[in-house]
Amino acid sequence: MGLRIAIGADSAGLPYKEALRTQLENDPRVDEVIDVGIDGDEDVDYPHIGVAAARKVADGQADRALLICGTGIGMAMAASTVKGIRASVAHDAYSVERLVKSNNAQVLTLGQRVIGLELARNLVNHWIDQHFDESSPSAPKVAALEHYQLGEDADQTGE
Repeated sequence: MGLRIAIGADSAGLPYKEALRTQLENDPRVDEVIDVGIDGDEDVDYPHIGVAAARKVADGQADRALLICGTGIGMAMAASTVKGIRASVAHDAYSVERLVKSNNAQVLTLGQRVIGLELARNLVNHWIDQHFDESSPSAPKVAALEHYQLGEDADQTGE
């Protein structure tokens, strides 16, 4: 079964969102692309788009989300406000890999003003192949993040 990916952008990321949405729609590893906006001449601030996409993931309607704004930073911050969501901006393949493999992040954000479209395409392609291993040494760290996000204390021993 392929991934269900929510995608969104503000006006600073719209051209990349359109290109990357088409790429994802044509990728056999992706079953569904859920566009949370914006379209055309809309002017919606990034927090609303970031939260809308993250909620799709948190609610189980999507497996992951891809968000684009000017730098990727604002979208990552917005998506991370949703309980249970881990989001980060990445600008290289190693960061994309670690985003998922070390942190089980469900949301990748990109900055249209920071990287070129061809790099963005390559990063998204690489991102789709990454999977978190629940038995990895990173699993206790991700569990600690989840506890802290729920307002609970976490085991600091890593056991």
